[in-house]
Amino acid sequence: MIGTIANKFRQHREYRRTVNELARLSDRELSDLGIGRSEIRGVARAGAGF
Repeated sequence: MIGTIANKFRQHREYRRTVNELARLSDRELSDLGIGRSEIRGVARAGAGF
């Protein structure tokens, strides 16, 4: 159980880190990556393993 909680905490931390990093990019940089600003949370969720 503690391992599961720790894993969820790590996933959430990775999710927040990814959202913050992507949010700092300009619309042009996001476009170059093929990501729309409205897709940032979904991309971060997928990257964190949710």
